[in-house]
Amino acid sequence: MTLQRKFGAIALAALLVVAAATDADAQRRRARRAPAPPPPPAVAQHVTIMDGASGAILQCTDCDTPVPPASMAKLMTVLVVLEQLRARRITMDTRFRVSEYAWREHGAMSSGSHMFLPINSEVAVRDLIQGAVIVSANDACVVLAEGIAGSEEAFVGMMNRRAQELGLRSAHFRNATGVDDPEQRISSADLARLTRHIITTYPEFYPVYSRRQFTFNNHTQMNRNPLLGAYPGADGVKTGHTDDSGYGLVGSAVQNGERRIIVFNGLPTMAARNSEAQRLMRSAFNDFAISRVAAAGDAVGEAEIRLGSRRTVQLLAKDDIRILSQRGVREGLTAHIVYDGPLRPPIAQGQVVAHLVVEGPNFETQRFDLVAARKVGRANWFSRAFEGLRLTLFGP
Repeated sequence: MTLQRKFGAIALAALLVVAAATDADAQRRRARRAPAPPPPPAVAQHVTIMDGASGAILQCTDCDTPVPPASMAKLMTVLVVLEQLRARRITMDTRFRVSEYAWREHGAMSSGSHMFLPINSEVAVRDLIQGAVIVSANDACVVLAEGIAGSEEAFVGMMNRRAQELGLRSAHFRNATGVDDPEQRISSADLARLTRHIITTYPEFYPVYSRRQFTFNNHTQMNRNPLLGAYPGADGVKTGHTDDSGYGLVGSAVQNGERRIIVFNGLPTMAARNSEAQRLMRSAFNDFAISRVAAAGDAVGEAEIRLGSRRTVQLLAKDDIRILSQRGVREGLTAHIVYDGPLRPPIAQGQVVAHLVVEGPNFETQRFDLVAARKVGRANWFSRAFEGLRLTLFGP
């Protein structure tokens, strides 16, 4: 009887093993038939969201790390060309010759973006700069570089000097096109600053960045910026892609009079770049709020003066005071006037003598310059003597 009970237990265990195996086989067959779950959406790397009016960075995700910029480096190439135009060293009608190097290495004989420039032809700056901006033409950038500086290498020296003058400390360029080079780097934050500089300094040229297509030499090519025509108010700026950088974008849009600039890269596909561009631009407008506290010239407070012709001076906002924060953070913010005082005369009208400091939890402190509303001279000798006696007797 005992043996029978043991045998029954063993048999039951065997049946359970068989059943488990059968069930596992069935699960594997169902798994083979079921479609694989979709991969998680790609998320951009090195993200910067900037307010276009003030230049304040609203979001920074590893935004100060120098990264390969790909064709987004052409923003600096174009800036140097625009500065040459403004200085009247060249004009839009100036014509530059297409060298064999530009044609063979970066033009029709190459696999990179180009505008079908014929070898040894002479092309107007007007066409070259549009090719560089709208269709990211590498051959156009090299022809511009050679025409302006004599060689691409010399032109890159101009790019790097200008980047340092603008305070773009992360920037180091090795070519005018953005093709991969291990030493060519710039952070997404500096790309945003460069973009804002172009938008604000060259408003008459900036609309070129919003053009959807460009035709040259009987070839019509489309602008690759996924925001143009797809996101309300989008008007630029530049895409980029190389093996080292992945897919990236500098984008800008205006809604209700407010401009936002976004920069990111590191995405694996063009489709991922397109969807991330939409998501980040929505976030730029929906997740951040801007409140104007005072317009430039508005009275904000006053500061005390010691031994001056007046006891106080009114403080005015030097520029528009705009508070930028994530929505929901503003309720916890506080603002106070800070200065090294009492102030000592003489004080010039318009002199920066104080700051309005805005701070709070989950908020990066912002400081705004305050200026004296009027000129304040020194007190007369009697007032200075009386103040000296008062301080001696009673202290400050």
